[in-house]
Amino acid sequence: MESLFVLLLLLALLGLGLPVAWSFAGVVAALAWVYDANLNTLMLQGFRSLNSVILLALPLFILAGYLMESGGIAGRLIAFIEMLIGRRRGGMGTAMVGASGLFGAIAGTASAAVAAIGTLMIDPMEKRGYPRGYSAALLGISSLIGILIPPSITMILFAVATQQSVAACFAASIVPGLLLMGGLMVFNRFQVGRSFHETPAPAALPMREKMAITARTLPALLVPLIIIGGIYGGVFTPTEAAAFAVLAAVLIGMFIYRDMTVKKMCNSAVQAAETTGSIVLILLFSFIIGRIMVSQRIPQELTELVMAAVEDPILVILLVVSFLIVVGAIIDDVSITVVIAPLLLPLMVSVDVHPVHFASIVATSVVIGANSPPMAPLLYMACRIGKAPVGQAVMPALKLILWVAMPLMLVTTFVPALSLALPRWLGLM
Repeated sequence: MESLFVLLLLLALLGLGLPVAWSFAGVVAALAWVYDANLNTLMLQGFRSLNSVILLALPLFILAGYLMESGGIAGRLIAFIEMLIGRRRGGMGTAMVGASGLFGAIAGTASAAVAAIGTLMIDPMEKRGYPRGYSAALLGISSLIGILIPPSITMILFAVATQQSVAACFAASIVPGLLLMGGLMVFNRFQVGRSFHETPAPAALPMREKMAITARTLPALLVPLIIIGGIYGGVFTPTEAAAFAVLAAVLIGMFIYRDMTVKKMCNSAVQAAETTGSIVLILLFSFIIGRIMVSQRIPQELTELVMAAVEDPILVILLVVSFLIVVGAIIDDVSITVVIAPLLLPLMVSVDVHPVHFASIVATSVVIGANSPPMAPLLYMACRIGKAPVGQAVMPALKLILWVAMPLMLVTTFVPALSLALPRWLGLM
């Protein structure tokens, strides 16, 4: 009952228009009053939870994402991928999906991919025959490849909130991320010629120009390879990898591509600080909410209540996944990751779902929720960036969810090897 009260109160405060961080603060105040908790002690415990070397990766990866967006990396990636596959059927849409995956693997956030890829690609796609609504829907879902393919801000938050290995959570979401990318590419290829017609691509580029594009893109392509290879090769920790990503973004943007200026760097730092500040406040209050709920045995009582009502483990898993999707359509992925996921983790563990496997389940559920009405934050952001009417994007988004995102979530949920084989092979579990 208390967990339902927490969720309803949070939704009510968000519905009133309060910023997400202060909505969490309101929940903390209400719980402290109900349970007569000592706020001084709780704030101290919350600060100690934030005082983590692992969490340093969070602001660094966020800063790296903004720097790469303003440093010209996204444009080079798009040109490279379009050179490889742009002349094939559905080439522009496939290029958007591939660019979102590559940029997400560098920046680690879906919003950065929406802003960077959408600004550069939706207008050219319309000229090639793609409806703006369809392009925005494809961008909204493909941008979430970035929360599955590491480094991922969402996986860092999940690992910290549930006390799991960051590297293991990173590895667990790689295969689902690649499956999502492949599924979107296949769906897009079948849509071209059925829902709309794509005009032929320009003539193939000469080999010399192809080599020039590849050479210009190579520094950008090396960054995710070094980051991921360095983490799993034991060369550096996720926090050190984040610091390397910031350094690489500055050096590549300023000295190789020369798109980075001091003004752009300062603007990126300000945007990263604003984003980080909001997330850190949410984390602080979520840690405090977690402390109160654990002290009152709320997660354990929720587990006992559900297990008493539903005996079949498969039904329990489906219930949790359905709940994640519904909540994901109302609140953002950060809120789900740091509050809802830890609350549901004991229930999933009770039906033999490994916490690292649950990380992938949460991430694939967010892909659906973040693009599902009524809130659909990433879909609406993609429409705003692409100047597309929301009404024209809803049906394509629902088709993508039905034929790509939903099957991916079910396969990820009921085939644990997709998430656990790679972490075990790498010795992370």
